[in-house]
Amino acid sequence: MKARWIAFGEIELEGRRYTHDIVIEAGRVEKRSKKPSKADRGQFGHTPLSARENIPWGGSRLIIGTGESGMLPIMPAVWAEAEQRRVEIVAVPTEEALRLLRDVKAKDVYAVVHVTC
Repeated sequence: MKARWIAFGEIELEGRRYTHDIVIEAGRVEKRSKKPSKADRGQFGHTPLSARENIPWGGSRLIIGTGESGMLPIMPAVWAEAEQRRVEIVAVPTEEALRLLRDVKAKDVYAVVHVTC
């Protein structure tokens, strides 16, 4: 998959630019809905990734881009669900996550990408 970091708050996938968090499921890209996780913001100081969100569990590996500085909190329930589903989570700063996506065919990409902090 063609993926690159443009700047804080902006990435490019397959030639299209995004200025919001995204979810990629088998190459299909959609905006990440943070609404299910907003209630946990106070606990983390930032809206975390929670198991209540639409997480793309379809592959054997889930790549999570945790932001420019790696600040996206991932709630314990996400890790637990991944273990139960036998899905490996690779949680790394977004620029590194985008590099990992370059090595995978679009149809095999399952990821959540945070574009800011």
